[in-house]
Amino acid sequence: MAYFEWAQDMVIDDGPIDADHRRLIDQVNELHTATSQGQGHSVVGQLLEQLLADTAEHLRQEERQMQQAGYPHMDRHRMGHDRFEAELRALQAKYQSGSITVASQLSTLLRDWLSLHIRRNDKELRFFLEKKRRSGQRALKKR
Repeated sequence: MAYFEWAQDMVIDDGPIDADHRRLIDQVNELHTATSQGQGHSVVGQLLEQLLADTAEHLRQEERQMQQAGYPHMDRHRMGHDRFEAELRALQAKYQSGSITVASQLSTLLRDWLSLHIRRNDKELRFFLEKKRRSGQRALKKR
């Protein structure tokens, strides 16, 4: 059984956002597997580099979608994104300085991000987008 599994309550857009979140789950599970086999430190450096690149791209894409939709809580949502990226960079710096605890800290950070941010903050975005879509459909029917 995987350390972290995709769940239906994590669905945001049935599209690119969810695909990115699923990739993050795969990365969490890869790290967990390596850590449980005593290989966490050997994979964490490359994984952090990939996570930083993937995360930056994903968060900017999500923020563009929020901006285009007129999402009213964008500033607060973006602050969460910025904090997550800063935590990833801090862990990368710890890893580069030789810390041996980064793998477990990264695993916890990613698990919490998936559980909390996606299921709370991104879920707000999902509800907003659904409401906006329904309003648009009603407006079209009235024409």
